[in-house]
Amino acid sequence: MTENLDIESDNQAFPKQSQQEPGLQSEMSPIPNDGFKEYIGSGRLKNQKAIITGGDSGIGRSVALAYAREGADIVLNYLPEEESDAKEVKKLVESLGQKIKLVSGDLKDESFSISLIEQAVQFFGEPTVLVLVAGKQQAQTDIRNLSTKQMIDTYATNVFSLVWLVKAAIPYLKNGSSIITTNSIQADSPSSFLVDYAGTKAAIKNMTKSLAKQLAPKGIRVNSVSPGPIWTPLQIVGGQLPDNIPSFGQDTLIGRAGQPAELAGAYVFLASKDASYITGESINVNGGKK
Repeated sequence: MTENLDIESDNQAFPKQSQQEPGLQSEMSPIPNDGFKEYIGSGRLKNQKAIITGGDSGIGRSVALAYAREGADIVLNYLPEEESDAKEVKKLVESLGQKIKLVSGDLKDESFSISLIEQAVQFFGEPTVLVLVAGKQQAQTDIRNLSTKQMIDTYATNVFSLVWLVKAAIPYLKNGSSIITTNSIQADSPSSFLVDYAGTKAAIKNMTKSLAKQLAPKGIRVNSVSPGPIWTPLQIVGGQLPDNIPSFGQDTLIGRAGQPAELAGAYVFLASKDASYITGESINVNGGKK
């Protein structure tokens, strides 16, 4: 649980900014709230072993820190360019007395995705939860300018890697384990400038339901979290149109963008025994945006 989150006030504009993909959280203004100072753990994930993709920044970072506060050990995946952010997460997790292994690499590479699972098993044994957060999002207002390379990279990162990682993890996931994917409000309410990204998120949402049916007999639960507009590096490396940054998230019912810390609890819940009778579901965390 979290207490007294330092959330940006309603309708506060973000400074217009951009970074080269994949971007660093530490260089954003303001720096997203990862919840480390506010999240209070209660042992809900004690002895769990979690593999988390995209864990250096944004939502994945908040999930990793919340899992550590709840007693889980972690294998954290990120891109090599995000090393400095990942090292910050490692330091914070270890300060909580939990074990963590950093594994840098590109999930678009099938062999690396398989290697990630194998490295995790070598580090802490059989994983109990696979948390898939990493994603690629690039805005393009005109489909005529949507390159084949961008489409391939987006689908490989968001969709193909999900299959590769799950296939590699299944032999190690036992009864009671869980897989948590990350879809998006874009799966149900796509933006005109995110044709390829929105398609991947719809795919993830449906794949989650299919996998839940397939893996239920093995006692493996498969659920998803559906974020709305969340202030993460994904937005300022081309995921949003530059002119949208200052008012990003202000069209929600709550009137502001969400902070990564506000999603961590959903991922904790789905990995915990509290969700033992939940599978094939998607939790919306979107500020009331429809």
